[in-house]
Amino acid sequence: MTTISNRGVLGLQVALLTFLGSISVAQAQECKGTVSNVPKGLVEVKDEALLKSAIGLPTKGALCTGKVFKANQPVTVYRVYDASKSFTLNGRWWSFTVPKGPRDQYAKENAICPEWSPLNIVSSCTIKVGTNVVVGPGQSAQCADPKLLLPASPINQVYIPNDSRNNVLFVENCTTGTAWP
Repeated sequence: MTTISNRGVLGLQVALLTFLGSISVAQAQECKGTVSNVPKGLVEVKDEALLKSAIGLPTKGALCTGKVFKANQPVTVYRVYDASKSFTLNGRWWSFTVPKGPRDQYAKENAICPEWSPLNIVSSCTIKVGTNVVVGPGQSAQCADPKLLLPASPINQVYIPNDSRNNVLFVENCTTGTAWP
């Protein structure tokens, strides 16, 4: 069985990013921003498994770094999602601030590839008391269009481990959603 060393994987990433040319390798791999502006009602805790599930490799999306917090009171979060897929209302990626358009700018600032969602409806929910969430800046994302490599984002995102397909939800009191932007 052949194995590839970390150096070999990094070399392949560098070659791919150099070929794509839309942003530099350093930009794609550099984590920007810090965990900031965490609202009242969340207390930092240790949960390495949850943190690991929210962190993504460069060009793969998710978070580039983060901290885990437990809700000790309901905290409002916002989500922009795909209106044609109602199950995406209770997805995993949220924000603490009301999303603002235009749509393309929001997608770029949050490293959201166009094929992931048309971002056409917004809703709010509250995090259930006792739920652990991860907060941190966004990781870079390589979109389906090979010319579209979104750099890491300093914007903080909230990872909530919802599994709406199996009705495992850590949010409640959700609004029905309104057209966005």
